[in-house]
Amino acid sequence: MECLSGSIKPSQLFWRPVATAAVKKGRVQTKLNNCAGNITSKSTRKDGLTYTAIIAISLMVSAPAPGHHSDAGLDMESLVTLVGTVSNFFWRNPHVYFTVEAINENAEIKEWSLQMGSTITVSRMGWNRDTLSPGDQVSVQAHPAIDGRPYAYVRAVEKEGGLSPGEVFREPDVTIGSTSLEGRWLTKLSEVPRYPGGFDGFFIANLKLTKKGITARAAYDPFSADNPESLCIGRPTPAMIVSSTRYPIQIQFNNDEETIEIRSQYWDEVRTIYMDGRKHPDSNKRFASGHSIGHWSGKTLVVDTRNFSDHRSPYQIGLPSGEHKHVVERYQLIERGTRIAVEFMLEDPEYISEPMAHSRELIYTPQIPMSPFDCNPNATRMFMPLSN
Repeated sequence: MECLSGSIKPSQLFWRPVATAAVKKGRVQTKLNNCAGNITSKSTRKDGLTYTAIIAISLMVSAPAPGHHSDAGLDMESLVTLVGTVSNFFWRNPHVYFTVEAINENAEIKEWSLQMGSTITVSRMGWNRDTLSPGDQVSVQAHPAIDGRPYAYVRAVEKEGGLSPGEVFREPDVTIGSTSLEGRWLTKLSEVPRYPGGFDGFFIANLKLTKKGITARAAYDPFSADNPESLCIGRPTPAMIVSSTRYPIQIQFNNDEETIEIRSQYWDEVRTIYMDGRKHPDSNKRFASGHSIGHWSGKTLVVDTRNFSDHRSPYQIGLPSGEHKHVVERYQLIERGTRIAVEFMLEDPEYISEPMAHSRELIYTPQIPMSPFDCNPNATRMFMPLSN
């Protein structure tokens, strides 16, 4: 990999692919850090240009990457290096975007659209709406779109003069306990298995598909209007549990526990769990987040959810869910109220050949804000080619 040095001048703006057939997690970032002089929080001058540490975006938004539409349309095994001028910076959900004008190998100016995570995950890296501005000179490492258009998912960014990042988010530590399941809870990323592709990779590794599921997934185009994200449609449970490494879950008891509300910051999903002994409605009555009923089994909250609306890609991999989708979740307070043990069982015999089970622990984090996700209908379609 070639390192950049010297001032970035208009005559030097260019893009180039990184000469590597396989990008391994950590290996590329080590090379990038070597290019930046292994700087962590301070800036330094090299050949007249001030550099700060290359921001390791992959550490924050791609493992898992609950915020982006899918790895399916991106070449996650290769990188391109773009050196150019920022033309726009969009601070919106579900993705932060910026565009960079760079000169290609034919000496033509081409504008690249570059996608990051949500404002929530990117702000935890110390970024804000003023981190980039039109006219900024940048060097970007990114995973390009497979279809060849100038679109890519950002891996790392370097800016002339420095990025001046703010406070960086740290993983939650156990500091205080709760007396009940009520409160805000977040998973510690280092305590759960890591999968290539993050959120996508989790389901690719754990779901076993029926023939119908395999066919449906093969026919899916994540860069088309078939992608529910293009309409600001989120992903129903168990997505809120899988994405809890980045987006907290909040549990609230209502009306003497007649109902329990479970909210995820991810896509602003709010679920009502009915605790009054009612049954699920008829199967022809279906809901985006499903219909949830619950009961206590000792000290464990058991939640049973059925009656999901059809969803083209609830696991972010192009596998649909249908009318037979069924999820059972269990929540139990452990370790003096500092954690909850959470597990779920997912089945959908139309598309999944056998039930999938998963468990993890979430840490009590009352200090974590639950700011709205607030999906922007214009920003959510920016990943789509103009023809769509």
